Amino acid sequence: MTKTTTRRFFWGGTVLFTAIFIGMTIHTHTTIGERTNAEALTEEVVRGLKVWERNNCENCHTLMGEGAYYAPDLTKIVEQRGRPYLEQFMRDPSAFYSAERDGRLMPTLDLSEQEIADVVSFLDWVGNVDLNGWPPRPILVAGVAARSLPGIEGVQDSPEPVLRGKAVFHEQAGCAACHSIAAEVTLVGSSMAGLPERALRRLQDANYRGSAKTAQEYIRESILDPSAHVAEPPEGRIFETAAGVSLMPSD
Repeated sequence: MTKTTTRRFFWGGTVLFTAIFIGMTIHTHTTIGERTNAEALTEEVVRGLKVWERNNCENCHTLMGEGAYYAPDLTKIVEQRGRPYLEQFMRDPSAFYSAERDGRLMPTLDLSEQEIADVVSFLDWVGNVDLNGWPPRPILVAGVAARSLPGIEGVQDSPEPVLRGKAVFHEQAGCAACHSIAAEVTLVGSSMAGLPERALRRLQDANYRGSAKTAQEYIRESILDPSAHVAEPPEGRIFETAAGVSLMPSD
């Protein structure tokens, strides 16, 4: 290769890749609004960001990969937990976890109802930003195997309904983040161990307010309409809001 050819190659490549860089930069700036869910940036979301910053939440939690790792990543927390659960949790975290039992405790921040609603709206906005698959794994809850990690059996397209159910429980729906399958182990929600027998007992309970007639119908109702009947929680736990809305997401 001659010096003249080398110079042409250098300058031609420089011009080409500079043009590509400029084009990508322009494309990025013209699509920021769409990719960042900008149309949903309401006053409530902005106020929620200020609550987040004022209380130094990033000192413990991670958002979009930024922040500390002492507490769970909250990028998709509204999708994973639902608004009723988060609002109830922020009113009094000690009702869900105790230092003696869990070895950790989020401080009670004494937020007003408006501040709680604002910060949940902010987290909801964060969860709807196009992050190209971030976070790479869901939040972890003490006592449960993490979803999508080795050791979890379950095949989404298996002809066996049990294997498909395992895939839903541990992966797509993320049930394992809140429900243990070990007896008498209560995480956010009740344990799934012995559920058919407990379902029958609840159907026979005079306080049952749902419409199911069989254990299978009760389990289905609990998934599709969790507020139809909320089970009595163990002492020190909360399964519903003061308005009787289940903390389990209904979607």
